[in-house]
Amino acid sequence: MIRGRGIVASVMVVLFAAGCSGLPGEAGPERSQSAAPEGRAVSPLGNPDGTGPGLAPVTSDGDTARARDLIEGLTTKGRGPKTGYERDEFGYAWMDTADGVPLARNGCDTRNDLLQRDGEDVEFKAGSNCVVVSMTLDDPYTGTTIEWRKQKAAEVQIDHVVPLSYAWQMGASRWPEDKREQLANDPLNLLPVEGRANSAKSDSGPASWLPPSRSIRCAYAVRFAQVAEKYEMAVTAPDKETMLAQCGG
Repeated sequence: MIRGRGIVASVMVVLFAAGCSGLPGEAGPERSQSAAPEGRAVSPLGNPDGTGPGLAPVTSDGDTARARDLIEGLTTKGRGPKTGYERDEFGYAWMDTADGVPLARNGCDTRNDLLQRDGEDVEFKAGSNCVVVSMTLDDPYTGTTIEWRKQKAAEVQIDHVVPLSYAWQMGASRWPEDKREQLANDPLNLLPVEGRANSAKSDSGPASWLPPSRSIRCAYAVRFAQVAEKYEMAVTAPDKETMLAQCGG
């Protein structure tokens, strides 16, 4: 069964529970040779809850000024130790029961929700309107188009824009469990992207890693700041400085 763009699912089946890490030995994704079109991607400034697809560039003078204002409002502190961090501290991947975030408890796991949100020409497993088996993704991080198939699942990974271990080191280790589960499954903090780019990012903040596509870097900084603001999380001073620089600050 084939569904069009932006369909939200209703049957929960966990397609890939490996979180943001890649799989060894996987071939690289099939891409177009030219840059991906902007397509349906939405600017983060017009998508405050993360339910809109993709990550469109922030380009106008007014929007870059808004972006700098948002980033300027973030508090800073040093990154704490990673002691005690485990992915399971943020709930199992990809749970549909993290209350308090969009798309929760809709009968479809978080990963498949995000593939449907951002994918085009989405095809589902026979008998399901949840499990995505193929789609076309305009990857914001690399600016390329990926023709994704389930047989090589790791070619597209779901990135936590603010990595979970980063959040742990910035105070999430002291959060209640339900707040950590929200962060891990919040569409605002999640983007389907090229697997190799996501693996290269690992748990880096913006000072250590930015998307290869320069046109998206201010938008990426905005999304990182939106998540930090929503969860009342500090960022490191170098990260804040780097984020401002992407938006002309």
